[in-house]
Amino acid sequence: MNEKNADTSSENPFADAPVIFSYTRSQAIEDGVLVDLTAWAKETGFRIPMACTAAVWHGCIVPPKGTKELGQSERGRGHDVLWMLWLAIRRSGPTRTKLEPDSSRNEDIILFDVIFLQAPNKPETVRLKAHCGPGDQGEPVITNLLPGED
Repeated sequence: MNEKNADTSSENPFADAPVIFSYTRSQAIEDGVLVDLTAWAKETGFRIPMACTAAVWHGCIVPPKGTKELGQSERGRGHDVLWMLWLAIRRSGPTRTKLEPDSSRNEDIILFDVIFLQAPNKPETVRLKAHCGPGDQGEPVITNLLPGED
C-alpha cells in the first residue's frame, strides 16, 4: 500500500468495503417512495430533476376529499409546491438563485411554506423542505420532503 492509499483508508474506514445494499433514486421513484415531478418542475423553470416523497404527495399534493369539487387538483397543488419553492430560492438572495449543494455554506436545504385547502373553507399552511443532493449518477437533484423526513 502506498502512502496515498494509507491516507485514504485512514480517513474513510469503509473505502474498500463491499457494498452490501444500495437503493437508488430511480428505484425509489419506481417503488413509489418518491414521486417524479421533473416534467412539472421544468414548466416552472427548474432545470434539474425534481421529486417529492410519498408523504408530501399523499399529504399535500393529492387533494383531500371534498376539495376536488372546489377546483383542487394534483396538478394545481403540485404547481403550488414548485412555485413556492421557486420563490423561496429567489428570495434567499443572489448567491442562492439556484438550489445546489454547497457543503461549505450548508445551502443544500431550504424551508418554504405552501397554503393548501385541506377541507372546504379550511386553508392550512404547510412547511416543506427541499433538499438538493446527488442523484444516481452524482448529478444534482431536488427532493421535496416534510421537515421531519430525511
